[in-house]
Amino acid sequence: MNSEEDVYRSGFCAFVGRPNAGKSTLTNALVGSKIVITSDKPQTTRRAVRGVLSRPDGQLVLVDTPGLHRPRTLLGQRLNDVVRGTLADVDVIGFCLPADEKIGPGDRFIAAELSQLKAPVVAIVTKTDRASKPRIAEQLMAVGQLGEFAEVVPVSAVAGEQVDLLADLLIARLPTGPQLYPSEVRTDESDESRIAELIREAALADVRDELPHSIAVTVEEMNPRDTEGRPPLLDIFATLHLERTSQRPIILGAGGSRLKRIGTDARHGIEELLGQRVNLKLHVSVMGEWQRDPKKLDRLGF
Repeated sequence: MNSEEDVYRSGFCAFVGRPNAGKSTLTNALVGSKIVITSDKPQTTRRAVRGVLSRPDGQLVLVDTPGLHRPRTLLGQRLNDVVRGTLADVDVIGFCLPADEKIGPGDRFIAAELSQLKAPVVAIVTKTDRASKPRIAEQLMAVGQLGEFAEVVPVSAVAGEQVDLLADLLIARLPTGPQLYPSEVRTDESDESRIAELIREAALADVRDELPHSIAVTVEEMNPRDTEGRPPLLDIFATLHLERTSQRPIILGAGGSRLKRIGTDARHGIEELLGQRVNLKLHVSVMGEWQRDPKKLDRLGF
């Protein structure tokens, strides 16, 4: 008979929390690779992105979800639907609550929703690098009063503190089962999806507060160029979709300077992702009120 140490576990874990709770940064830290874009803008994550952590004792498939929030648009409603659909179909849930922010109505709302689910919930106090030890202790006590959790663990994804412990705790909650993905796989996201997200991340880092929710990105073409014996080059054509004509000059900048900067920043990330040279061409298009139009949301993949 196999000992407990010989048991192999595999399954799915969803990270949930209000917007900007550190879910994406934590996903990247656990996987050991950047698979999800990050930003200090709320609702950066717009789809359930899967990352894969493979270890000798198990395989943890992490699902980073959009932040649960009070929706103001059809896009917001669809993002909440993505979260709820994901939570209903995972083996363990990680509830992320930032150490540097007090428990609020949004956290209590999520805690109440999680209490209705069958999957065990591990409460994760994130961003401990941003808080003092007394503040972390205060937050751990507040989280303990928020509901019944399988575990409560403080972590800093940025500093790498207790990330391995969190992986241990999550894998221990998975059912026994076979490996779900090859060991070398870090994500099942397509290169096209990841490229579009890297472009959006670069745009989010460089625009005013009114724009982030209005930006969507689609990759139109990816064409290898014949370089006649030189290192390979990939031509990528992508479109940044905005909601209003008045937003065009904001994203373009003076003489196109901001769009050029966005393209340069995104290209570096894309080249690192693909391991080859990239020629990135960005186009700006206005798709009026796309966050509220079901047909436009469908076209953009939401």
